[in-house]
Amino acid sequence: MKFSILTLFPEMFSALNESIIGRAKEKELIDIELINIRNFSKDKHKKVDDTPYGGGAGMILMPDVVYNAYKSINDEKAKVIYLSPQGKVFNQSKVQELAKENHLILLCGHYEGIDQRVIDEIVDEEISIGDYVLTGGEIPAMVLIDSISRYVEGVLSKESTQEESFSNGLLEYPQYTRPENFLGREVPEILKSGHHENINKWRKEKSLEITMVKRPDLIRKKED
Repeated sequence: MKFSILTLFPEMFSALNESIIGRAKEKELIDIELINIRNFSKDKHKKVDDTPYGGGAGMILMPDVVYNAYKSINDEKAKVIYLSPQGKVFNQSKVQELAKENHLILLCGHYEGIDQRVIDEIVDEEISIGDYVLTGGEIPAMVLIDSISRYVEGVLSKESTQEESFSNGLLEYPQYTRPENFLGREVPEILKSGHHENINKWRKEKSLEITMVKRPDLIRKKED
């Protein structure tokens, strides 16, 4: 899986060199390419934005600079995603859908946005990570890379992704490790029994119970 990121702040993505994603990069299971949009400005001061037509606050990223950055990637088969609060809200089913792609181009907006003409020209899909506004698309892009990479073969075991929250439409059951007693709270006896059938049954019951308490909307979705 390859991710090409169009951004004004490539240094922000250094966090992806750590933990599971960092190891996946080292093993060449995923490839993260950073393209600095500013490098494609023809202005001597590397200017990439200008005031909006019609007036208004803030600055808008110019279409030609963004387009030239995009064209440098030279892969017409890649799916282009614009991280935008106007996009459809990201969820687990979208994660699994995008994990089937070979190459994703993630366009990170900044300031007051990007000239609509280049969005209309190159973007296949707009995605939001929630109903709130951030200063740019870099953090949402990292969210997509982290969540999608988990489904790339070899990054995690299939068991890990099958049992976690949202994979089956429910939240995950509670987890415990040593010590057996922590501040007077004991690990449930069933988990120490060694009876795998009963443990699996308990986990399914707890998963349903937790979902009903914390996210009843997920139960309603399954019923629909």
